[in-house]
This record gives sequence, C-alpha cells and structure tokens, in this order.
Amino acid sequence: MYDKPFTKQIEDLDPKEDFEKICFLLTYHCFPWDMEKALEFALFRTFAVPSVSRLLVATGEFIKHTRKRYDDTELLLYEILENGIDSERGSAAIDRINNMHGRYKIPNRDYLYVLSTFVFEPIRWMDQWGWRPFTTGEKEAILNNYMKLGGRMHITDIPQTLADFEAFNLAYEREHFEFHASNAAVGNKTLDLLLGFYMPKWLFPVGKPVALCLMDAPLRKAMGYQKPPNWLIKTIKQSMILRGRLLRWLPERKKAMLGTLRKRKTYPQGYKVEELGTFR
Repeated sequence: MYDKPFTKQIEDLDPKEDFEKICFLLTYHCFPWDMEKALEFALFRTFAVPSVSRLLVATGEFIKHTRKRYDDTELLLYEILENGIDSERGSAAIDRINNMHGRYKIPNRDYLYVLSTFVFEPIRWMDQWGWRPFTTGEKEAILNNYMKLGGRMHITDIPQTLADFEAFNLAYEREHFEFHASNAAVGNKTLDLLLGFYMPKWLFPVGKPVALCLMDAPLRKAMGYQKPPNWLIKTIKQSMILRGRLLRWLPERKKAMLGTLRKRKTYPQGYKVEELGTFR
C-alpha cells in the first residue's frame, strides 16, 4: 500500500477532542471524492421522507433554483467543516441554517434523521466502496462532530453512541420511507443537477441508471425509481470495488481542495455567508 500520511496523522488524534480535525482530514485528504458522493446520496435519503420532500417542494427553492439551493447547502456545511463549528464563519453558517429552518415547524425526529444520514452514509459508503473502511476512532469522531453540530442547531435527544444512533436511523427509515410525488419531484431535479456535473444532458438517460445502481432497494422504491438491470448493478458495484482496491496503491491528496474555494456559477463573484440560503 502506498504511504498514507494523513491516515497515519489521524491515528495520533483523539476522536473525543480532535473530531473536527479528523473529519477535515477524512474529507479533504483521505477520501475527497468518496465523502462528497456519500453526502450527495445522503441527500436522497432525506428526500425519501415525504414530510421532508413536501416541505422542500412547498418552499419552491429545490424545484425552481436547484443549483443555488444545492450550492448553498454545500457551502454552509463546508464553512463549518473548514473553519470549525465555533469559528466566526462556522457560527455564521450555523446561524443561517437555524434561521432558515426556524421558519417551519419541523419535528425534532426529522432533524435527527437528517443528522444521522450525515453520520452513517459516509460510514456505509466506505464499507462498500472506499479504499479502506473507517476505523473505530474515525467513526467516533464523525459521531462527535455531528453531535456537536446538532447541539448548535438545537436538535434534542441525539443518541450518544453509534449503535443507538444507527438503530434510530434504521427504525426511522422503516417507518417513514414511502413514495410521494414530492420525493420524485425533488429527487429528479437534484439527480439531473448532479449528472450535469459529469455529462451533457443528452447522456442523462445513460447516467441515471448508473446512479440508481448505487442506491439500495428501499431508497429506490421510496423515490419511485425503477430497479436497473441486474447485470448493470453487478457491473457498477464491481467497478466501484475495483476502484477502491486501486486507490489503496495511490497517494492521498496532498493539497486540500476546499469546497468554499470551488468556482460556482451561482456565485461567480464570491459570496458572503450571511447571504447564503433562503430568506422567505
């Protein structure tokens, strides 16, 4: 295996004290592409819950301004990750998130579920497709990071262990995953946006089945998506496994490509944290 200096650096960090640093290293050095994709698919799991998707459709932002809403979500989370939860910019991002969400009567359990997807989708992704799974310490760091963020977002009753939080996550999905037209409306818009990052629109009919291969059956059903052919699912999964094995022999990314510095059509002249998101 190629030398992995950032993985070794994490081994010397304490998941109880250094959880923000660990999450930064995992995201920008150890698993940059995988972490981004895992959190993109985590979005779709939230769309599979009608109470969440109906609200997104009602606000109109994810339907009418999909790219801006997506960029705003990414930028707010990146501001927190890159600068720290207690930093000035991180605190400003959390204030914006709380201000947007505070306009609506969102049940605490819905908040908890969304938070749980940020914890468990990256863990599950690395178990399946990463060049290595997360260590126990890394999983604890991810949990601690989102427990702190959840506290700053005024989310209550956050489970204190990975086992308890995952049990909540699975039970919530069994109870709330159900097809609704709003699920498909938000999901289709977002899927088209993500495919557009990689291919022209005329290739979307080819790209969509590939993306669906990386979704499990309950998620596809709740989103109203058809199951791709078994041969395609097998091919894509084997390709992802092969990719992970090849990455074991490649170096980790030396220079962090910060999400807040990425060029975005939504903000060609840059942005201010306090101007991100919606205001109605």
